[in-house]
Amino acid sequence: MVSTGRFAPSPTGELHFGSLAAAVASFLQARSDGGRWLIRIEDIDPPREVPGSAGRILQDLLEFGLQSDLPVLYQSQRTDAYKNTISELLESGDAFWCSCSRADIPASGVYPGTCRDGLSRDKTPRSVRLKVHDMPICFNDLVQGRIEENLAETVGDFVIWRADDLPAYQLAVVVDDACQRVTEVVRGVDLLSSTARQIHLLNRMKLPVPRYAHHPLAVDAKGRKLSKRLGSDPISLLSRSEALEQVLHFLGQPCPAGLSLEDLWSWALENWRLSRIPGFEQISLDSGA
Repeated sequence: MVSTGRFAPSPTGELHFGSLAAAVASFLQARSDGGRWLIRIEDIDPPREVPGSAGRILQDLLEFGLQSDLPVLYQSQRTDAYKNTISELLESGDAFWCSCSRADIPASGVYPGTCRDGLSRDKTPRSVRLKVHDMPICFNDLVQGRIEENLAETVGDFVIWRADDLPAYQLAVVVDDACQRVTEVVRGVDLLSSTARQIHLLNRMKLPVPRYAHHPLAVDAKGRKLSKRLGSDPISLLSRSEALEQVLHFLGQPCPAGLSLEDLWSWALENWRLSRIPGFEQISLDSGA
């Protein structure tokens, strides 16, 4: 089967260095192996969405030479698929309606199972939670190494349909990765904490589990994620070829200096090695480099 990678930005702002690194890493991992690369816009959270940012992100990607092999998928057009999945999980008993608000969750953040066995008569259903099991979920991250998490101890039964009647991130990602037949997920290490939940949901739905690789986060000298707001994001300071060169070095790919954008892509596709990506959670990047 042809390998399939994807880049799935949320339209909550402009393309930044960290998201470009995820796009480049996922693109090179897929294309260097003869696979296909897809773009998905994760626009399922209207309160956080910045008008027009989805189009600007796609345009920026195109200017860097990054184009999806299939039409771009928009999660806002996939509501029926998410609702159907919720119905199936409720019917199978893998999920349940919950009346709890954030104020009802202990300071530990671990859901105590309040509504797991049904709602009391005076309670109104607000969200849908997926049941977890008291056993570790283990997977081999291709950058970070072996990861093990017991969801019953770290989060408890988790929300897959929100109280504001929107699909939760964990649900939408899993449903769409399955729909697009994604075989490898390459993304920032800030999403590593979501992976065990997504694997558990895939297992409940009896769907294939993709390979995962989480690259480091880029931070400034003060440990803050690079951003245009802070004036520290190289994308806003450098040409497209210079920014791509810096992204490749950040990802551990020692490309020659001064190449054109086209020549950088040629070098990267021929020399890409996932094993070179540093296995640390954060890397400080001098935006003036």
